[in-house]
Amino acid sequence: MIRESKPLRLVSLFSGIGGFEQGLEKAGFSTTLMCESDPVARAVLAHRFPEVEIAPDVTKLNSIPNCDIVTAGWPCQDISLAGGMKGLRGDRSSLIGDVFRLIAESDHKPEYVLLENVAFALDLHKGESVRFVTTQLEQLGYRWAYRILDTRYFGLPQRRRRLFVLASLHDKPEAILLDGIQGEARSNSPEPKMVGFYWTEGNRGLGWSPEAIPPLKGGSGLSIPSPPAIWDRHTSSFVSPGIKDAERLQGFERDWTEAADAFPKGTRKRWLLVGNAVSVPVAQWIGQRIIGARTGVDDWKTVPHSDRLPKAAYGGPNAPVTELSVTSEGPAHPDIANLSDFELSDFYPVSKRAIAGFTGRFEVAPLRKNQEFLQDLRRYLSLPKAA
Repeated sequence: MIRESKPLRLVSLFSGIGGFEQGLEKAGFSTTLMCESDPVARAVLAHRFPEVEIAPDVTKLNSIPNCDIVTAGWPCQDISLAGGMKGLRGDRSSLIGDVFRLIAESDHKPEYVLLENVAFALDLHKGESVRFVTTQLEQLGYRWAYRILDTRYFGLPQRRRRLFVLASLHDKPEAILLDGIQGEARSNSPEPKMVGFYWTEGNRGLGWSPEAIPPLKGGSGLSIPSPPAIWDRHTSSFVSPGIKDAERLQGFERDWTEAADAFPKGTRKRWLLVGNAVSVPVAQWIGQRIIGARTGVDDWKTVPHSDRLPKAAYGGPNAPVTELSVTSEGPAHPDIANLSDFELSDFYPVSKRAIAGFTGRFEVAPLRKNQEFLQDLRRYLSLPKAA
């Protein structure tokens, strides 16, 4: 397509705190409408995007303005491992149907549709929700492509794998989204200075992340913040990032969500919002690829068809689905940042009580154990008072 000089117009559904919008605006887009049901998130959006209309309920939207792209990080509560895993039968995740309703009823369909959800959507019920999404896009006349992108490859030391689906009426979305999909796999440094892990786990897994943190989460089932811990191998200490560093680890500026402090339990709500957000630099990269859309398609290696969905694929109306092998979850030229170089500025020691609970679970769990890590955990607990 020939790009016009004016910014591409963006309509955002399930806007959260504006990860898609912030990233796409950095790439050259202009937001014309947002829709978000959470009043706390709406307060953040109103603070950060004061000129943009914000609708409160996608189910009550009768139409959307003419635009070039519709984005939706549609609710994952019924898809994620932490949720009920009801898939499209869940009350929240089934709301994706309203995205397709609004597109179908548009006077002029947007050229692009960009969707995001947890990577587990590919596995739950044999990828039911992803199959539904691609089928709906095809029925609307869109060609589509999907892949998993890891925030770690976009300049932020957070291991955060998310599924992105890009559709287009006239472009080849696979040429935009699948850049670098069969690039060289990244190997972690054998001697990381810092390692991220979940102190709330320890029975079946740790979220072990050398020179990164495991994915930020909104919180427990009780909406209690559960930030990851960081093991500093040089000081034998254990800390957790505060909300301001969590915002930075998603690509937002410090205090992006400060408007939430006006609500009861504001800090808890800020963690929920940040943990559910789209990483800004990932959205920016996709936006830059859209604006400079290619017309060619690489000669990718395919995989044999199976009942399980592959990690990447593309297709469209009256076109066969092409399933691809994947060796990288980042762009062809990744920007990989180390946690030890990130300069955390808002952090606090993990309590000895939390470390004691984690260590007790970890010691008896049938997990592979790093002995240096285990020794530092025990040393931390032997200190006369919290580090």
